[in-house]
Amino acid sequence: MKIESILDNDFYKFTMQNAVVNLYPKARAKYAFINRGNHKFPPGFGELLKAEIKKFEDLKLTVEEKKFLSRNCPYLTPTFLDFLQGFRYDADEVTVKQEGGELSVEIEGYWYRTILWEVPIMYLICELYYRQPEVIAQFGKRTSDEEVAQTAKTKIEKYKSLGITIADFGTRRRHSYEVQKIVVDSMRKNGTGCFTGTSNVHLAMLLGTKPIGTHAHEWFMFHAAKYGFKMSNPLALENWVQVYRGDLGIALSDTYTSEVFFRAFDKKFSKLFDGVRHDSGDPIQFATKVIEHYKSLGIDPVSKTIIFSDSLDYDKVKKIAGFCKGKIKASFGIGTNFTNDVGLPPLNIVVKMTEARPDHGEWNHVVKLSDDKGKYTGDPATIELAKIILHI
Repeated sequence: MKIESILDNDFYKFTMQNAVVNLYPKARAKYAFINRGNHKFPPGFGELLKAEIKKFEDLKLTVEEKKFLSRNCPYLTPTFLDFLQGFRYDADEVTVKQEGGELSVEIEGYWYRTILWEVPIMYLICELYYRQPEVIAQFGKRTSDEEVAQTAKTKIEKYKSLGITIADFGTRRRHSYEVQKIVVDSMRKNGTGCFTGTSNVHLAMLLGTKPIGTHAHEWFMFHAAKYGFKMSNPLALENWVQVYRGDLGIALSDTYTSEVFFRAFDKKFSKLFDGVRHDSGDPIQFATKVIEHYKSLGIDPVSKTIIFSDSLDYDKVKKIAGFCKGKIKASFGIGTNFTNDVGLPPLNIVVKMTEARPDHGEWNHVVKLSDDKGKYTGDPATIELAKIILHI
């Protein structure tokens, strides 16, 4: 496989990396691969993955890429862009093991470095998996490039007819780089007024669109490790504001359930942030909760936005858009349904932060308690502790 660019990654990885470099340069982190779909991997898959991971050590930010970030992301400081230009991946931070069909991947190192591994490792696993002869023999080959482009065209035109906006969030579980490139290009060409951009920074630059993203669950998970569960939401939000001063204003709401989040999302944050992102639980119930929250603070919900990004398809989007119309602005980030709709079953996998060590302190387990209990991740004892502390 050819690794195209150091920017072939989700935008929020770089925005979080910038914040970590600024605020937590000595923090360390561990991540682990979670095989939610219990997929079985062919013999030798782990060694193939190791070889692909090693290739990342040759990547570096080009002069053109640095200029693109400087022009399009003015909130990323020249100091950070200089840092990123000198950044090099270290494959020794990643440990890959395979026993039978079971695959284990663990990442450990300084947080400002390891933060970039999650998305590439996921898309490497996906792309390698679909290339294996055993997998091709079982499921067949993907649809042609023309069919991939036509499928994306048909979808974006249907979404466009709803009068909504959509971004591509499909890097991590894409079928392949080629498929995502075709899909994003088709969305761009056929979705004028509807397509807002892509989370993939490299493709945003290549195809002349906007990089989309703010922060992920790990931002809040780390703050729990450093400051405790009760202070994780308010301090994660406060520190984001400290770095970005009002830019990148969509707050992720479900690291410790949205109910706990809105306790911390007071009038200051509710006014300062442009809106919130929904990533788990019932979207209509969530939208109702958000609207009521803003109204209770005397804020007009129509002035705010919800970004919906949880396993979306056309029927879900149509239902959500219909409910939100006239009540609150809604936009949508769609991933796998666009970038891995090629006639084969998509992988159900994630990579999550598992432990964090702020400064020179102790390692602490970190957990995620989303609005969907099936998406709880982390050490079981720490999950129970968080539930007690947060009254979940």
